[in-house]
Amino acid sequence: MQAGCQGCRSEGAAFDLAMAFQPIVDCETGRPFAFEALVRGSNGEGAAEVLSKVTAENRYAFDQQCRVVAITGAVEAGILATGAKLSINFLPNAVYSPAACIQLTLKTAREVGFPTDRLIFEFTENEQMIDTDHVRNIVASYRKMGFTTAIDDFGAGHAGLGLLAKFQTDLIKLDMDLIRNVDQSEPRRIIVSGVVAIARALGIAVIAEGVETVGEYDALREIGIRYMQGYLLARPGFKILPIPLLSSDVFLFKGARQDGEAAIGVHRIAPPSCGSSLSHMPASC
Repeated sequence: MQAGCQGCRSEGAAFDLAMAFQPIVDCETGRPFAFEALVRGSNGEGAAEVLSKVTAENRYAFDQQCRVVAITGAVEAGILATGAKLSINFLPNAVYSPAACIQLTLKTAREVGFPTDRLIFEFTENEQMIDTDHVRNIVASYRKMGFTTAIDDFGAGHAGLGLLAKFQTDLIKLDMDLIRNVDQSEPRRIIVSGVVAIARALGIAVIAEGVETVGEYDALREIGIRYMQGYLLARPGFKILPIPLLSSDVFLFKGARQDGEAAIGVHRIAPPSCGSSLSHMPASC
């Protein structure tokens, strides 16, 4: 098997990277289903600043380095003890050959003892996907390798039903624009309900991104969405794994009131804390 492809061996394109991690919560257990790795600068600089340095010439090296930093950073933060998966964003146009370009990822996982069946690879296309056959091949190859695959920002731009008709991933992550105020918007509820029904028929699990209010949470649970991500549950933690708000003993949101007091018991929903984590490393959002 090839050790790597030419694009993966871009020279002189090192980035000064770190990762923040945000939990994707299983709302039936209150525990993290996965942690998404979100790119940052080594001193916590935002994603926009980092991504502004990515060009067509260095995007291959950037994609490879992000994978390495995500895996090593998550292990250092304590993900092995959680049982959660690790979700890594990748650039489809930075993968020439799935089998070749995955070798550094596999090597890194072996070196730090991270099980590769706990890896999720998610992608989004902000521009129209020209070579859908190439992306279909990546998704099929990754699934054969035992990885979980996901379409990010589903419902935004070109990441929609047309794309889903061409190939299916294990997960879809609903774009936050569909989630915002879903409890107050009947059209949004109808659209989200329809997408969930389609996904269920195709055997695809749905994740709601950008959940910020108890009302949104309640509406999404009524629709049948099990997995959620957003500030209501936990903000991203810089180099740490934040504890999701829905801990196993207080996550009973069903019937929750807007003042934050659960209908069962007297637990109150505290604002998500950037300092709450599964490790003792200092937090930064």
